[in-house]
Amino acid sequence: MNQMSDGAGKTAITARLARIEGQLRGVQRLIDEEVEVEQIAQQLTAARRALDKAFFAFVGSLVRQGKLTPDELAALLTRFG
Repeated sequence: MNQMSDGAGKTAITARLARIEGQLRGVQRLIDEEVEVEQIAQQLTAARRALDKAFFAFVGSLVRQGKLTPDELAALLTRFG
């Protein structure tokens, strides 16, 4: 498979992943502090959705760069989407 070469797209996705990393550290802190289960579940859901958005931003960047054929895109989304 091709590699991501779009500098701006790569920077944006890396920044998004850094924010998600911070969210996950926050969830760990909530677990350590034994906060309410519902609050932890809410934060885990937010992190999961953020990861989904990062995935689709990544795929969108590959599409904009012309790195994927329609068949490759379909296969990628079927396998990982």
